[in-house]
Amino acid sequence: MTTLTSPAISRLLEQLYARADAATSPALAQVSPAEQDRLLRSKTEYLQVYSAIKELWLPVSRETGKLLYALARSAQARHIIEFGTSFGISTIHMAAALRDNGGGRLITTEFEADKLAGAARHFADAGLSDLIELRAGDALDTLSRDLPQQIDLVLLDGAKALYNDVLTLLEPRLRPGALILADNVNYCPEYVARVRSASSGYLSVPFAEDIELSCRLA
Repeated sequence: MTTLTSPAISRLLEQLYARADAATSPALAQVSPAEQDRLLRSKTEYLQVYSAIKELWLPVSRETGKLLYALARSAQARHIIEFGTSFGISTIHMAAALRDNGGGRLITTEFEADKLAGAARHFADAGLSDLIELRAGDALDTLSRDLPQQIDLVLLDGAKALYNDVLTLLEPRLRPGALILADNVNYCPEYVARVRSASSGYLSVPFAEDIELSCRLA
């Protein structure tokens, strides 16, 4: 049995996914799909759509959560960075891998106050708080300082328009072989073009419908 498959964490994750599935956002109905798409791609206006959907949990899928655990285990990750905590479902998957790897540090960042408070409770319920550093605020600030010397795994799942900027912040610390999983990349074609470029220093492939999985080569 692993930390992820332990009865306590399995039950907690099922409860959290059920709550995520039931969450609704009345304000989102006021924003057309076309406008949502435009705002999510905009580097200056994306906060409007995130404010409209702040009640939504926006978790990774169950399959992606398991993939994150597997990637962290196979890489023997000790230092993980997550952009976009939400209510902490993906964080729990990766922190469970850190526990099974023998320990480490997971830095995760979120700007919505309610999500920060909820995530902190969920980390405590999972018994994983000791492995997680939850940073409050804009990731371009919170991830600009006090990072590990080497980063083993990154999850990009915050504001899609900022994926390139966040990667630029983290890139000097990525060890050779570090893995970057980016969710919802259909909203950030510039990021995809960057990591797939032959001169980028990454080997990058699409994974599932809207995930990009990249390996830092040097």
